[in-house]
Amino acid sequence: MTFQLPDPSTPFGKRVARRLQEEHLIWLTTVDVKDTPQPTPVWFLWDAATSTILIYSQTHAKRLEHLQHNPHVALNFDGNGMGGDIIVITGEARVSSTDLPADQHQVYVEKYRELIAQLFGTPEHFASLYSVALRISPQSIRGH
Repeated sequence: MTFQLPDPSTPFGKRVARRLQEEHLIWLTTVDVKDTPQPTPVWFLWDAATSTILIYSQTHAKRLEHLQHNPHVALNFDGNGMGGDIIVITGEARVSSTDLPADQHQVYVEKYRELIAQLFGTPEHFASLYSVALRISPQSIRGH
């Protein structure tokens, strides 16, 4: 069964849709070989066409080892500082061999253009450092 976002006519569904489109940072939690959760802030792109989330990773990132051990992940947005505006997505992550390099993914480059320029200079330089594409297939979503 394909993952579906919450109904966008509901307040929660509106928040989910807005944050998936507008936020630049989401927390990706993997589980290491000792079964300890390992949260890490990452850049991401919601792909509405496939109902998946795309993340680019460095080749030496520990998350890649974690995913070999356990592909189950959680993603969450920062809350509002008072326990509200919580969105948690759970799913499975896999290394993608079919995604373009980050610098050739125009929607991704456009979303992160300013941050890439500020932190990495060029999209090509970013792509050389973050060369592993990960696709996360959401399975559930919750929040309030």
